[in-house]
Amino acid sequence: MGVSAQISQSVKDIAPYVYPQNKPAAPPSFTYAPDGQGYLLLSADARTIDRYDIATGKKIETVFDATHTRESTIDAIEGFEMSQNGRYLLVYTNSEPIYRYSFTAEYYVYEVRTRLLKPLSTTYPRQRAPLMSSDGRMVAFVAAYDNNIYIRKNDYGSEVQVTTDGAENEIINGVPDWVYEEEFSTQRSMVWAPDNLMLCYLKYNETAVPLYSLPIYQGTCDPKDQYALYPGNYEYKYPVAGEPNSIVTLHSYDVETRKIKDIALPDNKIEYIPRIAYGPDPECLLVSTLNRDQNHFEIYSVNPKSTVSKSVYMEESKAWIAPETYENLQYLDDGFVVQSSRTGYSHLYKYSYAGALKNTYTSGDFDVTDFYGVDAKGNCFYQAAYPSPLDRTVNKIDTKGKTSTISKRSGTTTASFSPDMAYSMLRYSDANTPPVYTINSADGKQLRVLEDNASYAQRMAAMPKKEFFTMTSDGNTLNGYIIRSNVSGAAPVVMYQYSGPGSQSVLNNWTMDWDNYFATQGITVVCVDGRGTGGRGRAFMDVVYKRLGYYETIDQVNAARWVAQQSWADPKKIGIFGWSYGGYETLMAASADGAPYAAAVAVAPVTSWRFYDSIYTERYMLTPQQNEANYRTSSPINRTASLCCPLLIMYGTADDNVHPQNSLQYVSMLQSQGGFCDMLVFPNMNHSIYGCNSRSVVYGRMFDYFSSHLK
Repeated sequence: MGVSAQISQSVKDIAPYVYPQNKPAAPPSFTYAPDGQGYLLLSADARTIDRYDIATGKKIETVFDATHTRESTIDAIEGFEMSQNGRYLLVYTNSEPIYRYSFTAEYYVYEVRTRLLKPLSTTYPRQRAPLMSSDGRMVAFVAAYDNNIYIRKNDYGSEVQVTTDGAENEIINGVPDWVYEEEFSTQRSMVWAPDNLMLCYLKYNETAVPLYSLPIYQGTCDPKDQYALYPGNYEYKYPVAGEPNSIVTLHSYDVETRKIKDIALPDNKIEYIPRIAYGPDPECLLVSTLNRDQNHFEIYSVNPKSTVSKSVYMEESKAWIAPETYENLQYLDDGFVVQSSRTGYSHLYKYSYAGALKNTYTSGDFDVTDFYGVDAKGNCFYQAAYPSPLDRTVNKIDTKGKTSTISKRSGTTTASFSPDMAYSMLRYSDANTPPVYTINSADGKQLRVLEDNASYAQRMAAMPKKEFFTMTSDGNTLNGYIIRSNVSGAAPVVMYQYSGPGSQSVLNNWTMDWDNYFATQGITVVCVDGRGTGGRGRAFMDVVYKRLGYYETIDQVNAARWVAQQSWADPKKIGIFGWSYGGYETLMAASADGAPYAAAVAVAPVTSWRFYDSIYTERYMLTPQQNEANYRTSSPINRTASLCCPLLIMYGTADDNVHPQNSLQYVSMLQSQGGFCDMLVFPNMNHSIYGCNSRSVVYGRMFDYFSSHLK
């Protein structure tokens, strides 16, 4: 049998593990109605939106039917959003991706009572990030390829242009640039005042940010025939570490006067504005800010009319401000809740809008890992890495400060709460239990089961599953799991890791993926979370500050050496694999002194932090100008001469996140030293390498590579 035939068979065999055929079932994704009275569900044929009772699951009414609209017609929709008063729906179709999360689409405004369906804009056929006012009477949006904000007034069917200076690769109004979307997890940069009389927004001037260009080929997955003979290229603004960022400024637009005001913030060290949001008062705009080093976080309360601002919260860190500090901010009627790790663990604090501390909700030697909200009675709901870092429990703190766990106390539970916090959908799994989805009351009482995956659990009962263990590295206890191979005696081992700051791969949850397939084919898979990973407080995480890859590599090599001493492992047949940051750490570990690996596979790896984006890299490394020596020692591209084993690199040519430059420059360095590695390239694929069977090709090729080199 030829090599290509072997690879094809591996790809075929592994496909069910990496695609939905072998995945547990999940209930249809629904959206809670804004009033908390029911949830909205898009039908399987994407033609109707129906409202259901949360507690019983019974259908209440149809709020949208594509076959019974007036004025305009569409065959089906891809998604929707309901106005806070339930009067309007915003629906869209024909979406086209921009970056990883953002997209443009053809949006329509639908009035529920009259069944009138109208295009959001008659001037611009495609829109981005529309935002309804709370009364639903206006929709602000950014016109695709125009970068300007417009407002549609539903009562009159009119359209008003707000900004006029938008220009591709220069000025963006109301939506973020690439690096904000990727690293600050935001897709919209505008917000309506509570009285709907003011729209505040951010403007991104990316003129000084260098352009990055990626080649586009014809390809065969969604082929681009215009590039059949000559490749094209895609250009966008991408700030690498130490280079200019977009200049971000804050502005307000008065709906009645149509006047724009520029709002200057008092600190000239502000580099980033990750979030803007209104409190309950139209004169209280809350603006979250960071300096470029991302170790000083401050919230300003701004009056958009007078443009006067005052600081209401400030936090500094000896390392970096955790992203959840600004991502999980919630604004209530009588104050705001911030998730801060200033005590060494991530906890929840409530402040007044004047900046006074009102309540410390949580405390202790554990991390709050998600914040769900506070109900009208004052009960606080959150997720925590408790009772162990491997677990995720959903908890409630009542008004007397009593804490109760409203989920199982082991395993991993996530929650989605209704707007009034009266109901939640809980998703529970552990290493031996596939996900179970339930509807529950606020106190955790189960009302009904949406999906229990019982038949799936029976089908998977004999599959190899995760077993947990601990080991020590440099005096530090590390958590790990093993998925044992189906052969007796010493087996080849693949060490899998991600290792990025704040990440966590070793969790008591259900997984069924490529690693389970490997175990059925005689290869044991081991994963260890080294220093820098999450769920164990800031001291464990912050040790990697300004020295990415140093402690992680010590721990991964020590983990491999520990594995080599176990009776179930063949010490001469240990490989290492990772994707993205995991690919980076694969290269770091495989070039460490005395590394015990027989083969390595790195997918979409960062090979020099000089190549990666400013926000992520500088959060942990500062700028190259501030930390030049550690940029050198933290980059695999400077360690190629000590690569210890055969290496396979895989990447997509259209990866706008970790650019192909990383892999190509690494290979160039290897070649200049008389070395080489194996490589598999995915034309026109992005960082995820997904679509047209490409994911199974990644893992099928990886399986063959390890099978060959771990003989």
